[in-house]
Amino acid sequence: MWGKIGAYILRYRIPLGIVIILVTALMAYKSNDLRMSYKFGGILPKEDSTLIAYNNFIERFGEDGNVMAVGYRDSSIWKLENFNAWRQLVSDLKSVQVNVGDKTLNIVDSVFSPAYCYDLIKDTTLQKFDFQHVFPAQIADQAQLDTLRDRLYDLPFYNGILFNDSTDAGLMMVFVNAELFNSENRGNAIERMVQLTDGFTQKTGIQTYLSGLPFIRTVITTKVKAELRFFTILSAFICMVLLLVFFRSSVVTIVVMSVVAVGVVIAMGSIALFDYPITMLMGLIPPLMIVTTVPNCIYLVTKYHQEYKRYGNKTRALTRVVQKAGAAAFMINATTAVGFATFIFTSSDLLKNFGVIASINCMGAFFLSLLIFPIVYSFLPPPTSRHLGHLHSPWLEKALDGLIHLVSHRRKVIYFSTLALTAVGIWGITRMHTTGNIVDDLPDHDRVITDLKWFEHNFNGVMPFEILIDGKKKGQITKDKNLQKIEDLQTMLSSYTLDMGDTAIHPFSRSLSIVDAGKFIKQAFYNGDPEYYSLMARDEQSFIAPYLSGDNYNTNGIEKNFLDTAKSMTRVTAQIADIGTKEMDRLMREIKPQVDSIFDPSKYDVTLTGTSIVFLEGTNYLVSDLFSSLLFGILIISLMMAVMFWSARMVFISFIPNIIPQIMTAGIMGFMNIPLKPSTILVFSIALGITVDNTIHYLAKYRQELKFHNWKIRQSALLAIRETGASMVYTSMVLLFGFGCFAASEFEGTRALRVRTAVTILVAMFTNLLVLPALLLSYQRSVTTKSFVEPFFQMTDEEDDLHYADWEVNRLGIVDDVTVDK
Repeated sequence: MWGKIGAYILRYRIPLGIVIILVTALMAYKSNDLRMSYKFGGILPKEDSTLIAYNNFIERFGEDGNVMAVGYRDSSIWKLENFNAWRQLVSDLKSVQVNVGDKTLNIVDSVFSPAYCYDLIKDTTLQKFDFQHVFPAQIADQAQLDTLRDRLYDLPFYNGILFNDSTDAGLMMVFVNAELFNSENRGNAIERMVQLTDGFTQKTGIQTYLSGLPFIRTVITTKVKAELRFFTILSAFICMVLLLVFFRSSVVTIVVMSVVAVGVVIAMGSIALFDYPITMLMGLIPPLMIVTTVPNCIYLVTKYHQEYKRYGNKTRALTRVVQKAGAAAFMINATTAVGFATFIFTSSDLLKNFGVIASINCMGAFFLSLLIFPIVYSFLPPPTSRHLGHLHSPWLEKALDGLIHLVSHRRKVIYFSTLALTAVGIWGITRMHTTGNIVDDLPDHDRVITDLKWFEHNFNGVMPFEILIDGKKKGQITKDKNLQKIEDLQTMLSSYTLDMGDTAIHPFSRSLSIVDAGKFIKQAFYNGDPEYYSLMARDEQSFIAPYLSGDNYNTNGIEKNFLDTAKSMTRVTAQIADIGTKEMDRLMREIKPQVDSIFDPSKYDVTLTGTSIVFLEGTNYLVSDLFSSLLFGILIISLMMAVMFWSARMVFISFIPNIIPQIMTAGIMGFMNIPLKPSTILVFSIALGITVDNTIHYLAKYRQELKFHNWKIRQSALLAIRETGASMVYTSMVLLFGFGCFAASEFEGTRALRVRTAVTILVAMFTNLLVLPALLLSYQRSVTTKSFVEPFFQMTDEEDDLHYADWEVNRLGIVDDVTVDK
């Protein structure tokens, strides 16, 4: 069949070439529609209870992750000149606009800042409370500002929210429009806000600190977009250099890189075609396509040169490349595609999208290589002796001879070394741990991290944490007993400590609730005396009540932010440090019983939610899904190999050299303290597809050699090392350096990918060239059975030139002593 396909490709090379050009042009045009992902999350399935609870919260009280925090810690902020500059910064931030169609809209809904906060003033004549700015529009002199500052510090409502009176730290909260921010319409609004805050620092010398999800998400999205372009170019350049080194031919390099370029263009076009957004995960697709396509091309080029050297006929060599390598290459790409396709069966849209694109384009890489390679080479002159020199490279010949010697005479050394390394890997696995932070993939020196740590030190955190309390009855939640319960809950949050190993921290910021509004009202009734910032007693309610009735009750939006219309449900809002999923999980287990002791679960429905909770559940869900998909991928690949080789024993033997690299990789993660998280678990699925490729190459050639040499196992196993060794070494080096470019990434998870894939690729190369042949020789008759040599699925048209094979046997001096019982 594959011989006919090869002939068909050469016969219709011109129309097939035109079709490829048109498809590439169409995909290049379609890639202009690529869009970035601007929304946080996207991991949890829609039916997940945590996501449902979070969406219910948003529906009642609005977004919780739309606050950008700008902080400072400098007493000179209270110099009149600097304070006026701070107020101007607030005005500038509020005026930042974005273009939406033919309209210009403000992206900032409001700003909550010490410079524009409110005091509550009692009007005894009209018996009402009025909201009044603490700082008037015009401040006459420094003395007036000092007096107003002291008044601000006498308002406990803001302490821990807008300022920390013990550290001179303060902040403003910039509330961005969630609908605009979560779309491409936001443009560079956040970048302009950062420029404004940096301008304030340059003008006043007061250092500003930035955090909050809008800032964090924007920085990460910008970095992903920049790295997508950078790593595509860098990995392509590395592959190009290696191809020149290995094949000593600019023609080979140009042809291979042309196939790569077409593959990347089609991959990006397919993302746009499916209307998937570019996420951090989807950003791996272009480099992944490069390191997937290049090995295909190396395999085909090596086989082409071997066939041309044997027959000296270009057309025959090209036809035989498809005939002999087509099925093997197909199954190799299929196993890799299956590894990615397992993500499709998860419930996460993030993984589904990646699985669809990666699996489709892995198979696309095969078809592009199989079509473009013979079509282009059919128009080129045949290779010269210089181009064929790599087939007998002295260093490569010496290396392969060394491997053959080890397999022939030092199998015990191979087994002992493999067992020792595996034992060390298993030991390392016992040291592994699971974690995940919202910003943990960024380096410690990045501004996102350093500024976040500043907020955690001065305000305990900025990540949203919400507690939703449902009293189940109309008006229930504002009763005195429930207000007292809410205060008890807030007291518990403020006193809670979390053991972080070396130290204990207070993970929660100052919380805010309807109780704080009541305390603020009581303080205002007593003429702003901070001593009266407390819950109203029953007798106090009677003479404060007239100030809260009818038109006199102007809440300035407080009720809307903290109560539903039926007053049966309220929220307690706080921020939490980015402590990691493991610690967050423990925190949830520890505070839930304390919450239940305050609010009886039989009478109240209390929901812990917020972006931090959604991230925790999303990370746990993603880790579980990735493990499941990895196991499912192993099962599917096992079934595919069973179909290919039709021998359960051979499938078992073949998986040994593929499991060992996984164990070694996991072990190194344990020793290097690299935690299990979504960005690190993904490497196992990628690595499995890569390592299985080498096994299929070797076993396909081994079975082919069995037929060539009258089923003599030893000769066939050792010749297969020489026949597949060159392409394995070349492919491993390209993959090693291709993934090595990730060392330049700003994301720690991506940089760690370099270490793990390097270990996996190198170990897999040696296990497939040493351990697998050694096992075949040690268990000759029990493994190489009739069902293996006569499989259900024919990998190749298994015939070859016996004269060439006999020449190799004589050259190597191989003497066989075992044959297969046919």
